[in-house]
Amino acid sequence: MRLALTRATSILKVGLRAILRNPMRSALTILGIVIGVGCVIAMGAVGSGASQAIQSNISSLGANYIMVLPGAVTQGGARVFAARSSLTPEDAAAIRTECASVAYVSPGVRMAAQIVAGESNWSTEVNGADVDWPYIRVWNLSRGVFFSEAEVRAGTKVAVLGDSVADNLFHGTDPLGAIIRIRNVPFRVAGVLERKGGSTMGQDQDDQIVVPYTTLMKRVLGRDRLNLIQVTARTPDLIGEAMGEIETLLRQRHRIGTGEDNDFMLRSQEEIAATAGETTRTLSLLLGSVAAISLVVGGIGIMNIMLVSVSERTREIGIRMAVGAKARHVLGQFLLEAIILSIVGGGIGVALGIAASRMIAAIAGWPVAVNVSSVAVAFGFAAFVGVFFGWYPARKAARMDPIEALRHE
Repeated sequence: MRLALTRATSILKVGLRAILRNPMRSALTILGIVIGVGCVIAMGAVGSGASQAIQSNISSLGANYIMVLPGAVTQGGARVFAARSSLTPEDAAAIRTECASVAYVSPGVRMAAQIVAGESNWSTEVNGADVDWPYIRVWNLSRGVFFSEAEVRAGTKVAVLGDSVADNLFHGTDPLGAIIRIRNVPFRVAGVLERKGGSTMGQDQDDQIVVPYTTLMKRVLGRDRLNLIQVTARTPDLIGEAMGEIETLLRQRHRIGTGEDNDFMLRSQEEIAATAGETTRTLSLLLGSVAAISLVVGGIGIMNIMLVSVSERTREIGIRMAVGAKARHVLGQFLLEAIILSIVGGGIGVALGIAASRMIAAIAGWPVAVNVSSVAVAFGFAAFVGVFFGWYPARKAARMDPIEALRHE
C-alpha cells in the first residue's frame, strides 16, 4: 500500500513538473477547456434564468387562468383569420351565468393610444375590462378604487392607471381625481395598480390603463366586438372542465355545426406555460450544444499538445522504462497530465462562467440562474474530455520500445 502511494506521488510530481516546464504551452492547452466550460455554465444560466422568469410571469397572469380569443374561420376551403371578431359581450355574460366551473369572467378590449394629462403625454396600452379583472389577474390597487359594476353598465369615463403610466404622466404627484384624455375623450383617474414588473415577453406590465370595456367600446372605439374574454376556473382541477364548458357553450351560441371548426380559440395557463417551457428547453439545448462543441475543441487541443509532449520526451520515456518503470506507470503519468490540464481548465472555466453570467445579468438585464447541476455537468465533462483525449497520447507513450526510445534524438 505504501509502495503504491509512493509511486502515485512520484507520478504526480513528474506530471506537474512537466506541465510547469512549459507554462505558456500549458495555458494555451487549457484555454479551450476554459472557454468550453465557461460557455456551458453561462449559457445554462441564461437558459435557466429565462425559464424561471417565464414561468414566474405566466403565474402572474392569474390563478387558473383561461383566455378565449377570436379564431380563424373557413372561407373557400381555407382557414383564415376573420376581419371581425367572433366574440361579443353577450358571450362573456353567458359564460359567467352558464358555466358552472367558471369563477370570474372579464370581457376584454384592447387598443394603443397616446394619453394626455395636462402638459404631459404618454403612449401606452388601454385595456377595457369588467369588475372581475383584478380577481382574474390577482392584481391589487396601491391607491384609490377599481371601477364598479354600475360604472361598467353606465359606460362611465373612469380609469385605473398602471404604476408606470402614473409615474410618467404625473411625475410623482397624486393622480387620483385627475383628468386624462384618451383620443380626446376625458377620463377621471379612480385608482393606481400595484407595481407588477415585466411580462413573459419582457414588456412592462405596469405600462397600461384599465377602463370599463363598455366605455372603451362605445365612447372611444365605436365597436361591438371583443378582443378577448379572460376567465378564471374555480380550482386548478376544474380548468379542463371549464374549457370544455366554454367550448360547448360558444359553439352553440355561434351556431357551429358538428365537424365544423371553432371560430374562437381557448388557451389555458398550463398550455401557455408548456409552450414557453418547450421554447426555453430548445434554446437551452441549442446553447448547450454550441458550448459542448467548444469543450470538444478544447479536448482536441489537449490531445494535440500531449502528442507533441510525447514526441519531445521520447528519450525521457526510454530512460524511465530502462530503470524499471512499467508501461502502466508511463501510461498513468501522461494520462494524469491530461487530466490535470482539463481539471484546472474546468475550474477556471467554472469561475469564468459564473462571472460571465453575472456580467450578462448586470449589462443586458437578462435573468440568469446558475444551477449546481450545470456546474457539476460542465466540470465532469471537462474531466471526461481529459481522460478521453489524453488516452491515446498516453497509450502511445506506454507502448514505446525502450531501446528505440533511448536511440531517439
